[in-house]
Amino acid sequence: MKIAFVGKGGSGKTTLSSLFVRHLAATGAPVVAIDADINQHLGTALGLDEAEATGLPAMGEHLPLIKDYLRGANPRIASAEKMIKTTPPGEGSRLLRVREDNPVYDACARPVELDGGAVRLMVTGPFTDADLGVACYHSKTGAVELCLNHLVDGRDEYVVVDMTAGSDSFASGMFTRFDITFLVAEPTRKGVSVYRQYKEYARDFGVALKVVGNKVQGPDDLDFLREEVGDDLLVTVGHSDWVRAMEKGRPPLFELLEDANRRALGVLHTAVDATYERRDRERYTRQMVHFHVKNARSWGNERTGADLAAQVDPGFVLGEGVVAPA
Repeated sequence: MKIAFVGKGGSGKTTLSSLFVRHLAATGAPVVAIDADINQHLGTALGLDEAEATGLPAMGEHLPLIKDYLRGANPRIASAEKMIKTTPPGEGSRLLRVREDNPVYDACARPVELDGGAVRLMVTGPFTDADLGVACYHSKTGAVELCLNHLVDGRDEYVVVDMTAGSDSFASGMFTRFDITFLVAEPTRKGVSVYRQYKEYARDFGVALKVVGNKVQGPDDLDFLREEVGDDLLVTVGHSDWVRAMEKGRPPLFELLEDANRRALGVLHTAVDATYERRDRERYTRQMVHFHVKNARSWGNERTGADLAAQVDPGFVLGEGVVAPA
């Protein structure tokens, strides 16, 4: 199951995504956590110190390897250099699976030990001064999008992505790559503004969007969120001494998280699992192709000197039953 956490900067989306990763790990489920935010904080939220977090391999720096591996023996893709972030898989492509070992994970993922279990952590890499004037942050997250396009995940397997803040996720088709998107919103006008943007942009793509109210301090905050987001409000989270200790670098055992917040994470887990039966693999593949053709026409064909629409395999549908080459 693919899960996105989004929200405005400072909403608490990284904290909540890290808590959800810890919750899933405590159940024994296999988890891949991906930090796709321009501000790389998921590693430290999962307990790494600053040096460990800074030393994580950046997916963007391994893009040639990722492309070469995923291309596999797909005859529609002339070379790895002709692949862009939206290139879809087809017959002969290699796919990624949550539980396996592969060269992409070897290069880009690192295990993070949590008191409830271990997860794989991958990061896009920070946007640095060297990128100014020659790149945009979306080129960094392109590695994440390409991996999600080639990822096959099943029931009780989880990929949790901490997305870039605000509405930047709509610069590509990555916002359609998830079974469910949790939008973290504070009970303020600014807090719900990103929700309105997401709701509008995602309207035509069938995106499952639920709001998690954060920093909710009382009935007035709850009433405000209910008025602003209606039935999309799934659950709320309040103050947490556990989180405060974690932010100081001294997290207690996860089992000591406050009961109310543990229950809230359970609500998120139930909502995620409920989306499995509603998966539409043909629509998922169709949306992948839609954004690839759009990107090909707007910039990809010119940049690569190739007709990238020809990479689309019209008979291919990404699903758990697909058998990829070794």
